[in-house]
Amino acid sequence: MSASQTETIARPVFSAQAFADRVVLITGGASGIGLACARAFAECGAMLAIADLPSSDGEAVARSLREAGARAIFIEVDVADPQSASDMVAATVAEFGRLDCAINNAGISGGGGGVRKTIAEYDLENWRRVLSINLDGVFHCLRAEIPAMLAHGGGAIVNMASILGGVGFAHSSAYTASKHGVVGLTRVAALEYADRNIRVNAIGPGFIETPMTAPIRSSDDMRAFLTAQHPIGRLGRPEEIASLVLFLCSDGASFINGAYYLDDGGYTAR
Repeated sequence: MSASQTETIARPVFSAQAFADRVVLITGGASGIGLACARAFAECGAMLAIADLPSSDGEAVARSLREAGARAIFIEVDVADPQSASDMVAATVAEFGRLDCAINNAGISGGGGGVRKTIAEYDLENWRRVLSINLDGVFHCLRAEIPAMLAHGGGAIVNMASILGGVGFAHSSAYTASKHGVVGLTRVAALEYADRNIRVNAIGPGFIETPMTAPIRSSDDMRAFLTAQHPIGRLGRPEEIASLVLFLCSDGASFINGAYYLDDGGYTAR
């Protein structure tokens, strides 16, 4: 792929003022896909709440966005804790007065005790940890975000699922189960709030070049295997997922609700 093509992928697909009046909350916003979303929304004029763990680079991310001219804050959050998720939304509304868009992106891969383990061998503590963050975390965030959006006429929510929200992947039971759950939860939320002007959609990225996938990409053999699963001939880039997130939050997606959008280089087309 040429440099010019790479630059085209990395640019926001909307004008600099497309989200100028919108308040956007992004969990897991300090790195990977969340960071790419934060940068893309900032370039389109949004006001941003970057939420992540205290140990993340979230404050540095928010500061860099402010230095570039955006209005942005960092909020410490543990999405597995319902009170922390509620406090995160309250802090966003306290700072900006409202919440228009939420990107529920925080998640973990399920490494550690669960690496290369079949279901019968899978570590129970790791199972609970993955589900508590990847699935319970989305549920906790939705419970806090939806009332805040209803208070100001509605909004748009994008839940970050995975290709593994629709297909299986051996030795990844907790992650796969959690992402299937995110897709189901997305559809339920969409049905419950469609008539109250809240749209809820999910995205299923393929394998993306992010810090979370770095361990599995560190082996040349594994990287070659993963690349071969994507007919496009490469892994995805965070900016490519961010472009779809922006679209789903835009007025151009006003009739899209309860959808599960694959952004996977053809992975699931086989």
